[in-house]
Amino acid sequence: MDFSNPDKLALLSPFELKDALIQTAKQSNRMMLNAGRGNPNFLATTPRHGFFQFGLFAMTEAERSYIYMQDVGGFPQREGIEARFEIFAKNNVGVPGVRFIEAAVSYVRDQLGLSAGDFIYEMCEAILACNYPVPDRMLRLSEKVVAQYIHREMVGEHPFIGHFDMYAVEGGTAAMTYLFASLKANHLINEGDTIALGMPIFTPYIEIPLLNDYNLVELMIDAPQENNWQFTKKELDKLLDPKVKAFFLVNPSNPPSVKIDDETLAYIVEIVKKRPDLIILTDDVYATFADNFVSLFALCPYNTILVYSFSKYFGATGWRMGVVATHENNVLDEKIANLPESLRKELDTRYHSITTEPRKLKFIDRLVADSRTVALNHTAGLSTPVQAQMALFSLFSLMDEAGHYKAEMKSIVLRRKQALYRELGLPMPHDPNSVRYYHLLDMESLAEQMHGKPFAKWLLKKMKPNEALFRLAEETGVILLPGKGFGTTHPSGRVSLANLNEYDYANIGKAIRKMATEYYEIFLKENGEDGRNAEKSAKAEKGEKADKSKKSSKK
Repeated sequence: MDFSNPDKLALLSPFELKDALIQTAKQSNRMMLNAGRGNPNFLATTPRHGFFQFGLFAMTEAERSYIYMQDVGGFPQREGIEARFEIFAKNNVGVPGVRFIEAAVSYVRDQLGLSAGDFIYEMCEAILACNYPVPDRMLRLSEKVVAQYIHREMVGEHPFIGHFDMYAVEGGTAAMTYLFASLKANHLINEGDTIALGMPIFTPYIEIPLLNDYNLVELMIDAPQENNWQFTKKELDKLLDPKVKAFFLVNPSNPPSVKIDDETLAYIVEIVKKRPDLIILTDDVYATFADNFVSLFALCPYNTILVYSFSKYFGATGWRMGVVATHENNVLDEKIANLPESLRKELDTRYHSITTEPRKLKFIDRLVADSRTVALNHTAGLSTPVQAQMALFSLFSLMDEAGHYKAEMKSIVLRRKQALYRELGLPMPHDPNSVRYYHLLDMESLAEQMHGKPFAKWLLKKMKPNEALFRLAEETGVILLPGKGFGTTHPSGRVSLANLNEYDYANIGKAIRKMATEYYEIFLKENGEDGRNAEKSAKAEKGEKADKSKKSSKK
């Protein structure tokens, strides 16, 4: 790989740079270990078995109609469907997935208080995909089921008054695309407005506001590594500026994978009390890897739009499934109602073809309409088979009261991180707020821990932008993404702990340590005895600090 033009390489998005790194690894004819993308290599099997078994039952329902014709079926019949489902379950005892859907129907009836027959009918029609999504925002019972799941995972035991509405979308990225468009269309954000971004953050969230479509001014709210990836009060105080229209964040963060701690959440709540007009957009896709997670949506429901994707926790990136949730009473609807009359008339014209009372149209329903350029609102809605699988994922989690699946997910990523640090030869950092889906390997910190501060400083001056990432790709086949592209301030590599096997992360640790050792040998040659003395001095200073810390704690 040619490092002669590092400035151009540094301008690439991490996800575009990833493709260049992959090409480099392929050219080296080495086995590629792509820890760059967060596609998990694990998935939830039981709800998938359930989906296919429900599909087989749905087919028997379709084949009850037009049985006199070849290869032609009809819509399921609601009458008697619950009894026919029970017969199907009894005839297929022991088949993987059947016990699950039988239990799911029971849970819907006995715990959620919904009609079992209506649920079975909705699932059959959804899996057969024989009708448009009705309602287009989300299937009626599926929304109630998924709402229970979202409440458990995002709100938990926190007091929550009122209900929230949801829109089923094609994953978190579609949610963000639709939201930016609707916020602009409804004059909630306008060209030149300032929006705050909680940094570090998923790279596209940095890139979208700057597009010509929006031309927004970005204000960075930093959660620095030295503060354990938590926002400082000084940074959060930037949100008190009335020029800041919205605050966008990912929680737990991407790429540090650290959830906002209770103290910081409480401070954000205080900020919102002073800024009741502030719009908050929180992407909580990694929340389900945390215990006792509480979303900003739970703490500030009036101000917060929640985005959640099922892709990571259930290993369902190919399904493209997620939801947008807003409280039934929210700042978005209030802001639209308080727009100048000229803009309200403009919006009346925009939405008049889908309702006789445009001014009563909720923001979340405007979001649905805008996703299909308003005129095609009647064909809006997420694919119904996807909604059916979403409901089954939710029921699987709701019925797992002991939390076995969550424990397995957490155990997988923890073991991988342990393997990585074991081969790095360094103690694994512990953070009670880390969910470990990703991890940032800070180049300066690793170099200092391995060979001292003088070496770390030398290395940062010696290396060109992304040189370490390209060397890793070329010499070892290891693919990491640059942390800088996610808004981190230090040179770093993002490693996904979700998409490789445990021994692969051990090999990544070995490869990084080997490269650091090679650079250290160059450092010693260039600096001679001064280099060794500097390292000894650094180690001695480190030992003195440790001794002082022990004495201080004893006092």
